[in-house]
Amino acid sequence: MQVAGFIAARYLRPRRGRGVLSIVTAIAIIGFAAGVGALIIALAVTNGFRDALQNELVGATAQVNLLPRAPVAIDNYQQLMARLAHLPHVQAVAPEIYTAGLLIHGDRSHEVVLKGVKPEQELRIGHLLDALQVGSWRPLQTDPGANNVLLGRDLADKLGAQTGDWIELYLPNVELTPLGMSGKQFRFRVSGIFKTGFIDIDSGWAFTAFQAAQRLQPDNQGDWASDIEFRLDDIYQADAVAAAAERAAGPDFTTTTWITENRPIFQALQLERLGTVVVIGLVVLVAALNVFIMLTMLVMEKRKEIAVLLSMGARRWQIRRIFIYQGLWIAALGTVIGLGLSYPLAWAADRYHWIQVSAEVYAVNYIPFHAHWRDGVLVALIALGVAFIATLYPSRRALAVLPAETLRYE
Repeated sequence: MQVAGFIAARYLRPRRGRGVLSIVTAIAIIGFAAGVGALIIALAVTNGFRDALQNELVGATAQVNLLPRAPVAIDNYQQLMARLAHLPHVQAVAPEIYTAGLLIHGDRSHEVVLKGVKPEQELRIGHLLDALQVGSWRPLQTDPGANNVLLGRDLADKLGAQTGDWIELYLPNVELTPLGMSGKQFRFRVSGIFKTGFIDIDSGWAFTAFQAAQRLQPDNQGDWASDIEFRLDDIYQADAVAAAAERAAGPDFTTTTWITENRPIFQALQLERLGTVVVIGLVVLVAALNVFIMLTMLVMEKRKEIAVLLSMGARRWQIRRIFIYQGLWIAALGTVIGLGLSYPLAWAADRYHWIQVSAEVYAVNYIPFHAHWRDGVLVALIALGVAFIATLYPSRRALAVLPAETLRYE
């Protein structure tokens, strides 16, 4: 093994008369460095967007929701919350009331999901109330019986509403009349406008006080909630917590999680990540092809040296390892260079926000680069594996050298 490694290292050194081989070797090293570096940078971008999107989504919405299977109110939500709060991985629980309706301001209207919250508990579940651009959520806490509302930025723009304006909320089928169920309008004062960067939330959500949301449904008397939301200490335990919550609440309840609610988004990001690895991985494949060509040319050039080594007692497996080591060292050198350049670049790009983007489109105002060490290990293993495969044929060709016939004509 030491002899094979020593000879492989000698063949890697540039020597006079081996200009073509030296150039091909340099190209192979540069190819591996470029491929590995590009893969790390590309994966850092996909990781950054996934982490940013995940953090924003998980922070803006509940990680687990518990709601009745039938469209009925939860009358015993306080006792139920007391039991659910002691489940493993649960940090906080909060009652919510969701109401779908139509907001009207002047001659403009837009559909909305109105969420009734208790601000002090809602802030332990998510950071949506902290995303206010103008106004304050304090009126929802200090005067929970008043009809105050927080609007998403896009929703407010579509309605032409500003803080302090009065708007109308129309709810269908909330009032019983001699002619049957009919709709009813409620006046709300805009006390704040929030912006999360997610179009679905900013253009279709609004917040009001918990007690104000209760009064919108006259059929439901007393203290009630429409669902219970959870905050977890580990977001990846959402499925386990959801199953435990269903067992604790009983068969009349079901759950949703942030994973199921946003599965299409994260599946698209995962598919994009796979496409990135495949496309940029072609650069590593080209570098491996250069290794294949270089080793094949080297075997042809070194037929005499191989014959001499065999005649001096070298084993054929030692000859084979010479070329395997050489290919792996080329890949290892290129990989180290690529990793050594890409990780500092990714850190600097993320730290100093080199690439600015529109927050309205991407939910962040710069491209985040999150280079994970696991990606470096994976990319390095792929590069070395591809290089090893590229050495198999040339190393087998080296074993076909016959010492007697080769030295006879030299």
